[in-house]
Amino acid sequence: MRTRIKWHTALLLFLGLGTAYAAPLENQLRQHPSPYLALHGDDPVAWQEWNSATVERARREGKLLYLSIGYFSCHWCHVMQRESYRNAVIARYLNEHVIPVKVDRELEPALDARLIEFIEKTRGMAGWPLNVFVTPDGHPLYATLYHPPEEFHKILVRIEQMWRNDRARLTTLARIEAVAPQGPGKPEVNGAQARALAASVVAEALKTADSVQGGFGEQSKFPQSPQLAFLLAHYERTQDPRLKEFLLLTLDAMAVNGLQDHLGGGFFRYTVDPSWKTPHFEKMLYDNAQLARLYRNAARVFGRDDYRHIATRTLDFMLRELRAPSGALIAALSALDDKGVEGGHYLWSAAQLEMLLSPVEREVYRLQSGMIDAAPFGPGYLPLRAMPAAEIAAQRKQGLADVEKQIASAQDKLRAARAQRVLPRDTKELAAWNGLALAAFAEAAQATKDARYREAAQAVRDYLVKELWDGKTLVRSRVHGKASGKVALEDYAYVTLGLTEWAVLTGEARDVALAQAVASAAWKRFYGPKGFRLEESTLLVAETGQDVLSDGPMPSPSAVLAEASLRLAEKTGDKALRRQVLAALNSGSAAISANPFWYATPVAARLRAAGIAP
Repeated sequence: MRTRIKWHTALLLFLGLGTAYAAPLENQLRQHPSPYLALHGDDPVAWQEWNSATVERARREGKLLYLSIGYFSCHWCHVMQRESYRNAVIARYLNEHVIPVKVDRELEPALDARLIEFIEKTRGMAGWPLNVFVTPDGHPLYATLYHPPEEFHKILVRIEQMWRNDRARLTTLARIEAVAPQGPGKPEVNGAQARALAASVVAEALKTADSVQGGFGEQSKFPQSPQLAFLLAHYERTQDPRLKEFLLLTLDAMAVNGLQDHLGGGFFRYTVDPSWKTPHFEKMLYDNAQLARLYRNAARVFGRDDYRHIATRTLDFMLRELRAPSGALIAALSALDDKGVEGGHYLWSAAQLEMLLSPVEREVYRLQSGMIDAAPFGPGYLPLRAMPAAEIAAQRKQGLADVEKQIASAQDKLRAARAQRVLPRDTKELAAWNGLALAAFAEAAQATKDARYREAAQAVRDYLVKELWDGKTLVRSRVHGKASGKVALEDYAYVTLGLTEWAVLTGEARDVALAQAVASAAWKRFYGPKGFRLEESTLLVAETGQDVLSDGPMPSPSAVLAEASLRLAEKTGDKALRRQVLAALNSGSAAISANPFWYATPVAARLRAAGIAP
């Protein structure tokens, strides 16, 4: 058989019909430990994993790599799978003409961030599923998002034909010149400059703020937790009335409309409408950890008990719905229920309400939760907070206590019914996201003295330290005892943050030393003469480094590491660590000035370094 293969290969080379024999691709994702990748294990697309062997095969065969990046709770990722990746014609084309690679963005955070940056620069938009054609030598060539199958097939054919007919020109076009970063600056910080940058962030935020419905922009609404946290801290320092008005408007809108789950607690990822009423139904650990901290701080700043209650409900949701047997928290809950219905887990039809609730409960609860017009979703209504109980009592000429009792009874019955529904879960236990959860629980335990939150923080801390940290290095996650995913700067940064908050809670010198050990490892691995790196090595064209990393759905990892390191240096008197942080912070001002809104956390770190903010 080997002789015949060699002869066939030689004939192909002689005829100019091939470069080398290659065994047909096979789908590598069956039984994959990532729930998202395992979902694609039965696709007819011969999905490969992102690794050096896959890249080497692309180079050997002279084919483009097609990277399809998504995650378990992404609705449109599931739609594209159903429409395109299980389409026999599209699958055959992918298998024959490119090297198809499936990536769980939550296991490859640095790769995902790099390619999100690419599509933002080239298309002016970003999101998932993120689909990128990459040249065999590691240069992103073309990126796009979801397309219906007919459009997607046309894009595949067009890109592959261009590559086949004009490879040299496309290779040249794909080579992006890297802008040389400044690298470390002087180990000092300019307080006046930090104040000026903070003013720029505020001005840009107010410019893009929706003054009618809260939040930023006029289309889809995301929590934008890093920016809101910055504005809240800035208001606390300055008492700027413009910020107070905007923050209260936004926090109230997120709390009473469709971003928050009013039956089960917790927040959805975002809403697709500007009025916050129509959520994309996935729930992410990192959103809820950040929003729990945001609402707790807002309760303190504004003296709002309802915000404190929201923070508590969010933490309780995390404990109830996201906690794993290990004590860590899982990554996400799916937007689709077990029947593939988007939002099906959370929606109620009129018939279901009639079956579950008494006539009085149904009438009162529909008023309270805004279920009075036609159902806005195919499967039914999403409970909101539309009418206060006191207003319902006045309208119905009932006692307030009776109305509150009827609402509580209705909610209990719906919760019991919802507990019988099945909602798929992404069970990955990620270092970075658990670092954010540890910070949220430790802060809550410090503020409330609630033993439940201290116990939760202890469990997350123990998981991070005993399972993911070996005293020198972190891993992204573990599955069945094996390291899974590629560790990144964000893992070290957010774990450092969580351990720093834990040390504040315990007051133990050994906990301070542990946080400092993780921080020290982060600086050694992800920072150098060319600035910060998202990861230690990459299969894409090597990054030259960046002086400062912007905020995204989560805060800038470089800024989080810098600010936590400043706190540790203050605690321990480590002057060398402080100098290193100041040198890192004293660069990148040009990038911040160009897009201040997206650098709120880096500016906050500069303010702390200058002694302007605690």
